[in-house]
Amino acid sequence: MKVFVAGATGVLGRRAVPLLIAAGHQVSAIARTPDKAAQLAAAGATPVTVDLFDAAGVAAAAAGHEVVANLATHIPDLTKAARTSAWAENNRIRTEGARNLVDAAIAGGATRYVQESICFFYLDGGDDWVDEDAVIDAPEFVSAFLAAESEAARFTESGGAGVVLRYAMFYGAGSSHTTTQLGLARKGISPFPGPKDGYQTFIHLDDAAAAVVAALKAPAGVYNISENDPLTRRDLAAALGAALGKRRGIAIPGASRVGGKKTAYLARSTRISNQRFRDATGWSSTYPNGREGWKQVVAEDAAS
Repeated sequence: MKVFVAGATGVLGRRAVPLLIAAGHQVSAIARTPDKAAQLAAAGATPVTVDLFDAAGVAAAAAGHEVVANLATHIPDLTKAARTSAWAENNRIRTEGARNLVDAAIAGGATRYVQESICFFYLDGGDDWVDEDAVIDAPEFVSAFLAAESEAARFTESGGAGVVLRYAMFYGAGSSHTTTQLGLARKGISPFPGPKDGYQTFIHLDDAAAAVVAALKAPAGVYNISENDPLTRRDLAAALGAALGKRRGIAIPGASRVGGKKTAYLARSTRISNQRFRDATGWSSTYPNGREGWKQVVAEDAAS
């Protein structure tokens, strides 16, 4: 299929584009600089220079593609995430950017639209599995992800298949968030704030990228993309400590409450279920949880 990708050079897109090409798809992808264009060309994609907020330009660039995939984000670093202003660009991408892409997909005759989203904001589920029907309680300053999901639903209502991928927290070499987490762990501090016995669900970036390819055959709908067997924060800290050859990091009491309501969600227990997506596509996470995943991340980080 001919696939148009926004966010192709981001932390997820630069992994997903080669997998799409390897699966036999023809990929056109947005590149904002000559260096990024060269990277995409080297991977086998056709670079396209267009501003995501230029509706007419996006429509022209996406025309004739069967699939439009919006992987574009601007997630702030963990050290800045409590600032409302740090989310402004990301919110614009998920509102105006998503609207432009869906308009372009409909006008250009695409049959499928894939929207990256997040599953950080479900209510605390304790030890229970949390699926896509669980209640969402997100701080207002990050609620634009729901607008992006609504755009995907609008595409479905137009007659196509709108697929929303609600990702758990990313980790993987090359991610700024992972670099921050590794730095804290090396100092003996757990980068997993909140009650130790609560679940915090992640997804390795390699598995996240593979889910983009799998999404091309998923029925329209919303899907959690998460590791198969999430760990509690206690076990996550132990897994990362073991990967680094250190003792489990010490958690800082109240760290998840530093930002008030803006960061309170970090203390929730969310044992995210990916069963719906697994049943729909056959996809499954290669790294079931942090025990295997953090070993790979630390090894790759050390080799870079």
